[in-house]
Amino acid sequence: MSAPLNHVLTEIEPSGIRKFFDIVAEMKDAISLGVGEPDFDTPWHIREEGIHSLEKGRTFYTSNSGLLELKTEIAAYLRRSFSVNYDPSSEVMVTVGGSEAIDLAMRAILNPGDEVLIPQPSYVSYVPCALMAGGRAVPIELEEKDSFRLSAEKLREKITERTKLLVLPFPNNPTGAIMEEEDLRALLPLIEEHDLFVLTDEIYSELSYRGRSRSIIEFPGMRERTVYINGFSKAYAMTGWRLGYACAPERILSQMLKLHQFALMCAPTCSQYAAVEALRNGDEDVARMRQAYDARRRFLVANLRRIGMDCFEPYGAFYVFPSIRRFHMTSEDFANRLLREEKVAIIPGNAFGACGEGYMRISYAYSIQDLKKALERIEGFVSRL
Repeated sequence: MSAPLNHVLTEIEPSGIRKFFDIVAEMKDAISLGVGEPDFDTPWHIREEGIHSLEKGRTFYTSNSGLLELKTEIAAYLRRSFSVNYDPSSEVMVTVGGSEAIDLAMRAILNPGDEVLIPQPSYVSYVPCALMAGGRAVPIELEEKDSFRLSAEKLREKITERTKLLVLPFPNNPTGAIMEEEDLRALLPLIEEHDLFVLTDEIYSELSYRGRSRSIIEFPGMRERTVYINGFSKAYAMTGWRLGYACAPERILSQMLKLHQFALMCAPTCSQYAAVEALRNGDEDVARMRQAYDARRRFLVANLRRIGMDCFEPYGAFYVFPSIRRFHMTSEDFANRLLREEKVAIIPGNAFGACGEGYMRISYAYSIQDLKKALERIEGFVSRL
């Protein structure tokens, strides 16, 4: 057939993360520090609830927006975390991972040609989702000298009459940066002046190492224009359960729900029952895993600096983002050579936006033993450069 396919989709490059994941999967004795997947098993009491739901024959469709029991727990979580109220019946929906929620939010909000401001380096899905929704992705380049935080000055520079949506990807993947209260407050006048929607992706909110991160939904006037996105993959080690959620005013969420309804019907039922247990009784599990990640974070930053790699200190998520500029190599070259010569996979910084060039993303969602082995190999590689 000679008929062209969707030109927007055919021009989008595949994920730079998955490329290295696929190579490592077929490489003997390789160590992968590339994928953002917890090395912990889902806590047993959460797994047990999922198993129990199957044993009880709970294999039916749920409501398109999810189990009311789960949505009620999500609303309760946000109330105790941020003192913000959402109506479980009309302002909360359960999605197939947080990534689906990002896609739904952009398609519900954007009209063709609307601009989406995306601070970068950041998660690889924001730009493709904006493009597939008919929008125009406008990067805001964040810098290490600013601790990779979004400032009001940088935001103001990028706003035009076509700007409609601001993405807030904090705590950040890949940098580990967080936004402090004063950083968020400085953005509010611009958001209100230009009547912007906000998409706040807080999938790593429980993995913050300086106390709980603030959310923009806590500030006056922001809840009404914001889609709050979170999920269970990172905090509860539930990646394969594929469960996320979105909270937003009904006028936005009702449109997101239409897309979800026609494309996916509902999120997996047994995963939803497991998530109820996670929210009710999983706080100690999250604290235990967060403590382990924090130890790995400090270990990795200290040792990367010891072997001669400049490394920004992350305060959220489970990634470090060291600079390789002193080695006068591109991120792609560094990653490819390290993989070929030492069988260690890390992700080139430019996978997260052009301003990520000169950096590498290393995940510490792996055991200390794996991190030690990988560091030995990285040190050998760096010593030859």
